[in-house]
Amino acid sequence: MQRREKEALVADLHEKFKEAKAAILTDFTGLNVEQITQLRRTLKKSAVEYKVVKNTLLRRASHDTDIELLTEHFVGPIAIALAYEDPVAPAKILLEFSKVQPALEIKAGMVAGTVMTPKDIKALASLPSKEVLLAKFLSLLKVVPTRLVQTLNNPIRSLVTVLDGVKRAKEKA
Repeated sequence: MQRREKEALVADLHEKFKEAKAAILTDFTGLNVEQITQLRRTLKKSAVEYKVVKNTLLRRASHDTDIELLTEHFVGPIAIALAYEDPVAPAKILLEFSKVQPALEIKAGMVAGTVMTPKDIKALASLPSKEVLLAKFLSLLKVVPTRLVQTLNNPIRSLVTVLDGVKRAKEKA
């Protein structure tokens, strides 16, 4: 690769690193081209880009971005998955793929400026989808006013019950 090509690649990666909401580093040693292509297609469906780049170019491209926090993990053969929309998507897809292809090793990740270990990435992958979390949140918002109304109605309901009991007692007498 010529120097100009490398400079263009570094500039392109730098812009992508600025836009990325999440990044996950993997060691792809032991995977063949067909398997990596299959992984790329699966990731692309979720707006995740999977790139194999030299570590020196990664270091240069990551300068002044959140990805720079991962530079200590730029060792050995590395591929980086960049998520531009859903930061949980690459974690879920890579974890599922690593179950089928154990040769894929998740090394580290970064979400919202926070470095994540492989254990953290597994925990992130186990989170429900954004839609499910929003639905749970909305149901919680609905429960609070409902319980407040019930709590406010209980003393009134008790008073009415007592008054009704007194009325019946007087009618019998």
